[in-house]
Amino acid sequence: MTQVSIHIHDGTQLNVPPMPELSLGQLIFLQGLWQDVPLCSGLGKCGLCRILFLSAPPEPRKEELKKLSDDEIAKGWRLACLHPATACTIGLPEPLRTQRSAHVQKARGGDYTLAVDLGTTSIHWSVLVGDEVVVSGNRLNPQVGLGSEIMTRLSFAATREGARILRKLVLDAIDMLIAGMDINIQGKCVGLAVSGNPAMTYLLLGLETDGLASAPYALSYAGGDLRTLADNMPQAYIPPLLAPFVGADLSAGLAALHFSETPPEHPYLLADLGTNGEFILALSEDEYLCASVPMGPALEGVGLSAGRTASPGAISGFAHSPAGIAPRRIPGESGPARQGMTGTAYLSLAALLRSEGVLDESGLYQSGSTPQAHKLARRISRQNGEPAFEVLPGLHMPASDVEEILKVKAAFNLALSRLLAEAGIAPSGLRTLYLAGALGEHVNLDDLEALGFLNTELKYKTVKAGNTSLRGTQALLTVPGARDWVAALPGRTRVLDLAGDGSFGAQYMERMRFTYVD
Repeated sequence: MTQVSIHIHDGTQLNVPPMPELSLGQLIFLQGLWQDVPLCSGLGKCGLCRILFLSAPPEPRKEELKKLSDDEIAKGWRLACLHPATACTIGLPEPLRTQRSAHVQKARGGDYTLAVDLGTTSIHWSVLVGDEVVVSGNRLNPQVGLGSEIMTRLSFAATREGARILRKLVLDAIDMLIAGMDINIQGKCVGLAVSGNPAMTYLLLGLETDGLASAPYALSYAGGDLRTLADNMPQAYIPPLLAPFVGADLSAGLAALHFSETPPEHPYLLADLGTNGEFILALSEDEYLCASVPMGPALEGVGLSAGRTASPGAISGFAHSPAGIAPRRIPGESGPARQGMTGTAYLSLAALLRSEGVLDESGLYQSGSTPQAHKLARRISRQNGEPAFEVLPGLHMPASDVEEILKVKAAFNLALSRLLAEAGIAPSGLRTLYLAGALGEHVNLDDLEALGFLNTELKYKTVKAGNTSLRGTQALLTVPGARDWVAALPGRTRVLDLAGDGSFGAQYMERMRFTYVD
């Protein structure tokens, strides 16, 4: 056998030369077979890359023993992201795809501008005719199959061919969007702006990423100018990048707040939370303090056992009910009938179980001390070698998923408390905390308090700001003076290097509990 022979669920077969430098998951993805599948890409957590070895299955990895049953292991099921793309014969089941969305907001046509929020996990976009949004939508970032986190994606980009592939994936997505809009609204794209973190920006522009891939981290390009993406596109405005891991999404987010109908009062803090957590504390019009922390893709619904991106049919939260808990779902047609929970649903469920005493401060499952708690605790069993809570029949939240949520909480708590301490501001002195990104629209603030993301004082100062990056990118296309305003931000911003602090590890571990730590 000298090929990777892929037997696809629709009955077709594809033979591909082995590429042992890649994982089987990456090889399958590059064949276009896993488009719009929210893969964790090498973490061994989501389970969405299941394949069946039709002969000679490899020894299972420890991650597979947690995600797959003994019977599945015996039959030859494995996770493609954990095995090299050497010669083999495999079966590929039908994948679970995330639906792309588009919403018509105004019935207008003609020449238009395009605003793009290029996130590590998702791409959000809006089309504007004049200064009005006429169509908006989102889709999974097509690079996600080659690394769900910034560092894994930068690792893939370490070779010239890897960087070329990643760039082409995003450029093709933007090109397809423009081609579709040219037809649907009978105009042409005359302006383009793209906001993203520095890694996504560098990959889009085809820049060397060495300064972002390893310490000492540094920006070789700081944005704030027009760049040519492709000959058939208008030049793209790239907002300023503020630090190696604080990008144009934050400078655009600040523009969204500054040019809103009710500009914020200082001091305020903007936290844009996704795969990377980016924070900026606006002390005055002339002084800003920023920081970043890696958070992983959990808040995006990626990399968790039952994690799903926010799309119709996915569970978005929970409430108390006579049966114990009742799920809330995102409305709309759900596509494939497979259950899953968004990142905010995980937060909601963890907070509910915390309130009942079924989940303790350290994130461990407990029996609780009330009749309701005992009823819920009966739903805890061992699944694939670890405790797991049965959310619904066939849907579980294992202890390893709780740990991922706890890591996110620790990172958020650390960045928030360190920024305030560095500025000498108590929580009472902060005017407003704006939550943007994956948490910025759907999360319940009571859940964040229950899990220790916020204390009570901060909760009442918090505003769910939605996608500030996209709104700010729109402003940079339409509002006079907006580009001049953001151009001044880098000279007014100081970077707080959290990871470079020798006490970072100890402070992070101190916050690995569902309690707010100052």
